Amino acid sequence: MRRTKSTYLVVGIDMAKETQVAQATNYRGIVLTTQYLSFKNTIQGFEKLQRWMEGLQQKHRLKDIIIGMEPTGHYWYSLATWLAQKGLNVVLVNPATTKRNKENRDNCPSKSDPKDALVIAGVVSRGYYYDYIRQATHFQRLRTLMSDREFWVTNSVQMQNRIIRWLDIRFPEYASVFKDWTCPRSIATLKEFPSPLDLKGQSTSEVITGWRKYMKRAGGSTGIQKTAELLSKAAQSMGETVALYEAKQELNRLLEEYERIDGILNQIAQEIAALLGEIPIASQLRSVKGLGTIYIAAILAGAGDLKQYVHGRQLLRKAGLNLAESMSEKRKGQIILSKRGDSTLRKYLYLATLTLVGTNPIFKQLHLNNVQIKRMSKQKSIFKLLGKLARILVGLVHSEESFTPEKTVIPYTHAA
Repeated sequence: MRRTKSTYLVVGIDMAKETQVAQATNYRGIVLTTQYLSFKNTIQGFEKLQRWMEGLQQKHRLKDIIIGMEPTGHYWYSLATWLAQKGLNVVLVNPATTKRNKENRDNCPSKSDPKDALVIAGVVSRGYYYDYIRQATHFQRLRTLMSDREFWVTNSVQMQNRIIRWLDIRFPEYASVFKDWTCPRSIATLKEFPSPLDLKGQSTSEVITGWRKYMKRAGGSTGIQKTAELLSKAAQSMGETVALYEAKQELNRLLEEYERIDGILNQIAQEIAALLGEIPIASQLRSVKGLGTIYIAAILAGAGDLKQYVHGRQLLRKAGLNLAESMSEKRKGQIILSKRGDSTLRKYLYLATLTLVGTNPIFKQLHLNNVQIKRMSKQKSIFKLLGKLARILVGLVHSEESFTPEKTVIPYTHAA
């Protein structure tokens, strides 16, 4: 919580797609206007807001100004950036804080844009906000690339789920032959022999010849083995055969879309790798074995420059991974994650920790010690190591050194 100065004009803005609403109070939360300001999401509207605020400053002799808004959706970004470029103090209010303070003024759950703007101003006047910080260009570019990647990953997962559904209906035995249906041999099969009926009557050499249209090394001992398994499963398949022509057309379209999206993701991955090469601290993070390119990109995209954090706890709070507890005189509630932060950053920090536990000897040893010696649950150990990862990452960028196992204290673990 911050303390708002008595010299501040406090402005709260409720954001929308076309029309914004602003209310103004002093540092005590007392309303300074009889009428709220409504302005368009255009340059003319922004200038109208600026004139309105300057007029209130002169009228009430307030030399400082602080402008608060909720970072919901994307409508707030243009105005926040424009105001920040004008040298004005822009701060952000957590939407959950606004929601919990709606009834404070009038003891009524009613909702309106003017009321929301006034609630935001009141929250800011009491110091419940955090600063809007424009990251350096590299980090903004990285955030844009990672946001784009998340969109296409979601689309890729949808396509994969549709193809798996198709196989479950038309060729349910397929998964016992190809554990990973996205491997080259499987893709070749789906293009050339999508249904069990297409495989019936085919010989081993004919199947391998069909594969060669889509892959170079179609034969060999692996090819012969997979062909035998595929022909055996196809002969006993219980897959649906009704409307097979239309179903195969559907599969072709799904495969084409999946490969198109896969190409886009590969291109984005190359762009991310190139951009990370321009960010000095990325090379320090690479020194942590198991922390791959996408994890590093996601962390820097969500957190920005790690040098702005003094301690790993700040990074955890940014991701909503700080702990929250509900307790009273007679009851001690469960300790949970606050989840008041960047959900994408939270997801990738968690996934990165899981990967490190599986691939990094240091984290693997620490996890083993937590589970076997300290008797922690595996999940609790993961979250403890997540906190350690946050401290390591912040520490690396401040020390400007690479990660070395010698600097990590590894407790002695008894042999299992």
